Amino acid sequence: MTDGGRVLLHDRYDVLGEIGRGGMGAVLLAEDRRLPGRRCAVKAIHLPAGLAPAEADALRANFKREATLLAQLDHPTLPGVSDHFEIDGISYLVMDFVPGDDLSALVNEARAKDRHLEEARVVGWAEALCGALAYLHGRRPQIVHRDVKPSNIKLTPDGQVRLVDFGLAIPIGDDSGATLTVRSGGGSRAYQPLEQFGDGGAIDTRSDIYALGATLYHLLCGVPPADARARFLDPDALIAPRAVRAEILPHIEHALLTAMAIHPDDRPPSAAEFRRLLTVDPSRNAPPGNVLPFDAPPIEPSSVGRALVADRWLVMLLAALIFAALALSAPP
Repeated sequence: MTDGGRVLLHDRYDVLGEIGRGGMGAVLLAEDRRLPGRRCAVKAIHLPAGLAPAEADALRANFKREATLLAQLDHPTLPGVSDHFEIDGISYLVMDFVPGDDLSALVNEARAKDRHLEEARVVGWAEALCGALAYLHGRRPQIVHRDVKPSNIKLTPDGQVRLVDFGLAIPIGDDSGATLTVRSGGGSRAYQPLEQFGDGGAIDTRSDIYALGATLYHLLCGVPPADARARFLDPDALIAPRAVRAEILPHIEHALLTAMAIHPDDRPPSAAEFRRLLTVDPSRNAPPGNVLPFDAPPIEPSSVGRALVADRWLVMLLAALIFAALALSAPP
């Protein structure tokens, strides 16, 4: 309905304008009439076209249940979800409005000036974001954001990062081990893991770790990484971070490439482990001369032994030649 020329939603939210738009709908800036002075972000979520009535009803029922679960979230890096409702077949999710620029704007501004974002600053943001993902992934049921990318991360005026743009959540699995995957339009190619290009059946918490790794790659290198499908077809499509920006620390590069592994089993198993890879530089704590490059596998004594056994005939031949040479050179 309208009131004095403004759109009024749910007899409560005065719409001030549109602040974003994605594949699932628009994000509106609104004022809350019940709490004067409070501004909020209202996400309008449109159901896919062509659904059968039973499918549409099931999605609406899921939305109500899962919006209630999202409203229970309480983390400083996540916006609070305070309300949900439906009008004329459109579902609405009401969240805290987060002021500030998104990280996509910041990295583009730096690139326009032929600069890069400071590495220590980006790693600080990454620590906070890993904390947010650890919180989401630790919920029961687990929550997978599924659309982590620079434009969905806001930097507030006081310098804090917030992971925004929660949309429609879909449960995966049974009631005892279900996962919520937050569908904010399906994600963006550069930040999507390979499993997200399919029907979404294989998505789990490690999908968010891939997306965060790709996001940090973009923030540090100034350009988005090659997408997972291109990398699957051509393993050399991804340019290593230090080949783009040489001053990136080796352990940071290692963390990013591990997070962006094509197969989920090769990624860090948790956001906490990804944070450890980003923040712990093994070269600072290891004795001099004992640091292996990140692309070198550890050398195990047993592997040396196996190599010698595999080449035992060559070893015996060399020993025989040495003994023969000694015998020939000995005085009569």
